[in-house]
Amino acid sequence: MLKSLDPRVTRLNLPDGEVPNMEPKQELDQFETYEAFHQKKDGAAFTYVGPVHAPNEDVAFLFAKEQYSRRFACVGLWIARTENIMVTPYVGDTESVYDMIAIEEPAERSAEPEKYEIFHLKKRGKAHTHVGRVSATSYQEALQEAKQQFGEKPPVVNVWVVKSKHILQSAEEDKDMWFTIPEKKYREATAYKVMDKITKYKAENNNATV
Repeated sequence: MLKSLDPRVTRLNLPDGEVPNMEPKQELDQFETYEAFHQKKDGAAFTYVGPVHAPNEDVAFLFAKEQYSRRFACVGLWIARTENIMVTPYVGDTESVYDMIAIEEPAERSAEPEKYEIFHLKKRGKAHTHVGRVSATSYQEALQEAKQQFGEKPPVVNVWVVKSKHILQSAEEDKDMWFTIPEKKYREATAYKVMDKITKYKAENNNATV
């Protein structure tokens, strides 16, 4: 049922829910793909805004901030590596993908439950939106929990499932990074407080290009 959002992982034909430990490539051989979600205002759900390519999740966060928060005002940002996002099949705009999921009797758990974040796509052409968090021991179990908790309001065209620990989240105390200095126009790139992080990254990675 579930497949990775990253087609390179899907092509490995792994059992449902299993994410491989990919063999490391040479340093900066090619950038990984990350997916970005932003929060438009306090209390609003995090919504998918697009992908970025970066050497690690910290730089992915910076790239996503520059790429997407300049286009859309926001107060928070989540970053997840593409390969860690599990995806259901798609159904029609008037259907619910949860109708394809059979609720199974809970098996005896051999592992401690983890937190998973659930994102719904309500209509093709729109963006996946965060609907809540569940506790489970696998991606498949997380999807079943999501069906019980969030599956009563169709349509749900598609569902993304990702472990909470695999999401890099902007910190509450860093909210000033979204504000511009008074003498600059809103959304002007030079007004965002990220140059110190970029300078630090360059200092630590002399051969890296950002």
